Amino acid sequence: MSDRFRELIAERRVAPSILSADFAKLGAQIDEVMDAGARVIHVDVMDGHFVPPITIGPLVAAAVADLVHAKGGAIDVHMMIEAPERQIEEFAKAGADSITFHAEATPHANRTLAAIRDLGCCAGIAINPGTPVEAVAELRNLADLVLCMTVNPGWGGQSFIPSSPDKVERLRPLVGTAVIEVDGGIDTETAGPIAGAGASLLVAGSAVFGTDDPAAAYQAIAKAADAT
Repeated sequence: MSDRFRELIAERRVAPSILSADFAKLGAQIDEVMDAGARVIHVDVMDGHFVPPITIGPLVAAAVADLVHAKGGAIDVHMMIEAPERQIEEFAKAGADSITFHAEATPHANRTLAAIRDLGCCAGIAINPGTPVEAVAELRNLADLVLCMTVNPGWGGQSFIPSSPDKVERLRPLVGTAVIEVDGGIDTETAGPIAGAGASLLVAGSAVFGTDDPAAAYQAIAKAADAT
């Protein structure tokens, strides 16, 4: 699982987030964006505690994993939940290729990153907009991904925080070999500046699935980010 994901994120990519998809036709919409070139599908998991909304769990991840993998793609799970260490095994079993949790959600980030890798997945650590970049400095080279939130987590469709490119630039020297991922407010206007700041995995939800033509929207964002 992790080898597939590492190969994919060796190049800059846009990852459509199914948080904004129409769940009545989820498989068809994933097919649509993957046929347009997407290879990383982002799964936002929220528990109603760490963030107010409740979204989806491992059953949905498992339901789409075979479809994504059959097309040469990978499942990128982003857990916005308390005590994420309790749930990582279920998402690994569901077919996740990468599992990211929030530094603010557990005092055991080092242990949790190691546990995710032991389950055969790539391991990611996320930080909220109000969390300083130094929060991940002690995890250098323990994470495969560092996710810098470019909105406050919890809801799709929020506006991009203008200071985010500066934060990504300050994050770059602290992450070691990890890829910088960004999530929130990514569209054709924000993709270029945030990619230029050093992000190489850009999550886009409503700007893709909130349009009449998700495939064309995905391709436009990928072009703006100079992504594969």
